[in-house]
Amino acid sequence: MFEASERARKVAKGQVIEGTVVAIGKESALVDVGSKSEAEIDIAELKDDAGQLEVKVGDRVQATVVSTAGGLKLSRKLARGTATARQLEDAFQAGLPVEGRVEREVKGGYEVRIAKQRAFCPASQMDIRGAGPADAGRYDGRVFRFRIVEYKEGGRNLVVSRRVLLEEEAQANAAEVRKSIVEGAVLTGRVASVRDFGAFVDLGGGVQGLLHVSEMAWERIPDASQFVKIGDQLTVKVLRVDAEKQKISLGLKQLATDPWSTAGETYQPGQLRTGRVTRVADFGPFVELEPGVEGLIPLSESGVPREMDVKKAFHVGDDVQVVVLDVDATARRIRLSATAVERMREADEVREYAERTDARPQETFGSLADRLRDALKPKS
Repeated sequence: MFEASERARKVAKGQVIEGTVVAIGKESALVDVGSKSEAEIDIAELKDDAGQLEVKVGDRVQATVVSTAGGLKLSRKLARGTATARQLEDAFQAGLPVEGRVEREVKGGYEVRIAKQRAFCPASQMDIRGAGPADAGRYDGRVFRFRIVEYKEGGRNLVVSRRVLLEEEAQANAAEVRKSIVEGAVLTGRVASVRDFGAFVDLGGGVQGLLHVSEMAWERIPDASQFVKIGDQLTVKVLRVDAEKQKISLGLKQLATDPWSTAGETYQPGQLRTGRVTRVADFGPFVELEPGVEGLIPLSESGVPREMDVKKAFHVGDDVQVVVLDVDATARRIRLSATAVERMREADEVREYAERTDARPQETFGSLADRLRDALKPKS
């Protein structure tokens, strides 16, 4: 009995299960439902309207779990939509699901046939999102599982809901999905909605996490809708889980190599580089050297006079040439210079002049050294 009770706990009341008839007695039959577990079902549940047995040992049957106390108790008629009025009342009292066929759409909802009884399902209770004009004819003739939410006049007045069962199923799925949502986990989801600040990703079971725009890519993304679309399937990494507030933070860029990890080797002081202006602040423009790596041109290295607005000299999207002054990959900072580009060009011109075959050593040695020093000297 203890083992039977333990096995029963693994099956939920109201769940529809399938098994094989292994024994038939005078009042009940035993059904093997797997894992060496047997359930009991009343003989009346296995007879037709004429009182004849419809099954034999070895037949497969599908039934609804009506009790798990001390073992499994099944009802075949609840699962087949052939329940009696008394069984429907018991199902109402126990909150068990019943099978019903949608007959037709009526004012405010649907007429549902459950066994020999007619029931009413409000439009708002047919689906999780409710049913509207766009669903006209969608449910007619279809068989669903419902829960009886009102039982009046001896069963002649029944109100049922399919929505409560769907919500319970979604909650159960969500609970199972949440077990796999832990910090550091890599999961696959689908974009459910996109906002200015990011996208909500459905991870399964209706559980959604936020992929903030700053976590989408290493480069700066001004608008999330430019990077992802509703319905896109993404592989994301779980960054944080706040169980109390039911908030999940996701990242996408963490699954790609951080370009700053090699920036110290890629960019060296004195290099001439071409980049794109991404934004212009009062203290200078930011230049993207590669996706995810930006450098700053301080005002003193911009070549813009103090009395002039730097935003008029540099525009977002412009390509500019810069010289790398210094790199701090740990702090994710690169200092650039626009004025050093001209100084580098002047230095190149001086070198070219020094290498000309017609230049006389006695006339160029001092003057060339002076000009090279002046060309490489930072300008104030």
